[in-house]
Amino acid sequence: MPKLSKTEKLRHCIGCHCDFYNGNNPYNIKECWSLEDAELVMKKQVHINQVPPWKQAPIKVLNCYRRDGYVFVDPKAEY
Repeated sequence: MPKLSKTEKLRHCIGCHCDFYNGNNPYNIKECWSLEDAELVMKKQVHINQVPPWKQAPIKVLNCYRRDGYVFVDPKAEY
């Protein structure tokens, strides 16, 4: 995947649990600690209650992306 600028990375942070730390907080915290080293990867988004097999298509997310109620697994994983 191509190297992303900070602005492009921030677009991929939307919906992430840690996006709170990208200036979206009352504590004057301006940047998530994972942003600098974040890389775009392909992962399957799997709901924690979804039983295998996981047949959904992989999506592009940052390797540090976290979303409540979901896990992100290898794009070829089905179990």
